[in-house]
Amino acid sequence: MQNPPPAAILSRPDRFDALKALAGRADPVHVDPIHGTVPPETKSVVSDSALLDERVFAEVEAVVKGGATLIVLGDTVESDPRLASGMVCRSLSELRPNTEWFMKLSAQAAPWSVRISQEIAVRGAFRDLEPQPDSNVLASVNVAYQDRPVIVSRSHGAGRVITCSFDPDAVIGSGELLRFVSRVAGGDVGYASPLGLAIVGYGPLGGMGLHHGLGATATDGLEFVAVCDSSADRLKAASERFPGVATYTELSELACDPDVSVVVIATPPSTHAELAETLLRAGKHVVCEKPMCFTPAQADRLIDVARSHGMALTVHQNRRWDQDFLAAKELVESGDLGELFNMETFVGGFDHPCRAWHSERSISGGAIYDWGAHYLDWTLLLMGDDPVRVSATGHKRVWHDVTNEDQVRVRLSWADGREAEFVHSDVAAVRRPKLYLQGTRGTLVGKYRPVVFESIEPGIGYRASEAHHAEAPAEMVFVSYDGPARLGEHRLALPSPKSFPFHANLADHLLLGEDLAVRPEAARNVVAVLDAAQRSLEGGGSVIELRDLLST
Repeated sequence: MQNPPPAAILSRPDRFDALKALAGRADPVHVDPIHGTVPPETKSVVSDSALLDERVFAEVEAVVKGGATLIVLGDTVESDPRLASGMVCRSLSELRPNTEWFMKLSAQAAPWSVRISQEIAVRGAFRDLEPQPDSNVLASVNVAYQDRPVIVSRSHGAGRVITCSFDPDAVIGSGELLRFVSRVAGGDVGYASPLGLAIVGYGPLGGMGLHHGLGATATDGLEFVAVCDSSADRLKAASERFPGVATYTELSELACDPDVSVVVIATPPSTHAELAETLLRAGKHVVCEKPMCFTPAQADRLIDVARSHGMALTVHQNRRWDQDFLAAKELVESGDLGELFNMETFVGGFDHPCRAWHSERSISGGAIYDWGAHYLDWTLLLMGDDPVRVSATGHKRVWHDVTNEDQVRVRLSWADGREAEFVHSDVAAVRRPKLYLQGTRGTLVGKYRPVVFESIEPGIGYRASEAHHAEAPAEMVFVSYDGPARLGEHRLALPSPKSFPFHANLADHLLLGEDLAVRPEAARNVVAVLDAAQRSLEGGGSVIELRDLLST
């Protein structure tokens, strides 16, 4: 990964934050379109300004002729005839209505469209563009059975000018269009060969080793090349499922394999910190299964080692892509829920805990760490800022052959009085809702639902097996306050599931320079909350202040 090139955004100051994501893989600076100065080393410029000062315009044109990329958005072309006559193209039509349009990428868009849909739904207004003869149409919208150009690229000196006739709000509102335009702003992003991915701790059949092997195999830019495990049977299973994969029993051998660029650590949590540091120092990008480690001090050390060695570090927080969580996140971010002031999450039932390492405190960290690594990650994401206090209580009353508590309860509080609670119970004969979110405009409830697999087998007859209750997306019901004595009930539609989204983001980060979906600092804060909650539990429910434990 290379350092991002300098970038500039020409807009009103109040638009700068919204436009930052359009500046490619750079950390942009704001340039006043009337009085500002464009740095001469700028490699990408984003402009939604209606008018540029003559001097600023000359500076923009100079950096573009020198090799920079200029992104022109919305009606800027209509407002500045110098752009239309010299650098870009002019618009033809009147403004088309603000509605949903289906934008199709062209073959010329291929360098920037890896893992982006070839047809993107965009809600907004636009004008048709008239490309100049030496232009390339990157995207078009079909209107009345005719393709109308909406994104056009044209060379200008050694640089390029990209005109997008959708306004910035439409681009920002469409995640895939935003990714596409930001890639264009960052320059050519293709890659010649995939990165070799290895797994440490292949695990049992159907475990996380298989998941990551399938993820690497299914993701453009990644290739499953090696596995390390102490079990000969597990190595054999990996080799049979993925022919040609190299197998190792010693980490030192894997660390020396030049074909391995990134390593997934899928061993039990008690081993994560030591293995991750060894691999980072060996020059490997590292993915840890959750949780990253047991203490914030361990996490800080890993982050420092990754930074000093120029390696990527992330955590497989795969539940961030659960459909029910994404639906809840969208409702919170849209403002329809109002201010979220209370969040409750639950997982469990009344059944014997897992008899593998998950239920052994010295290996897993305890019941708080096991599912809490997911549900408390959700809580920190949805609440938006850091809690100030945590406390935890637990019960050990039924299952005495394992060391994890039968039930744990973690409570978080914020400086302004907001609160959250997570409960993991193996002694709850009636399940509470998976999600219970209270906002100032309504309440969202996500209820578990069973998934039963039925079959008729010779000699046995009817058989039924039930998947783990947390695997199926919850039924999401939002009840809104619609006025005096009126409550409206709405069943939320769930977003479509995506195939191995974590692995796609990992490849996009390592190969295309895009942001990590799970930044190590965020995973570190989850560890800090888990650690504090465990200490509170062991201290009889004492309240622990978090102000100095969470990184900003």
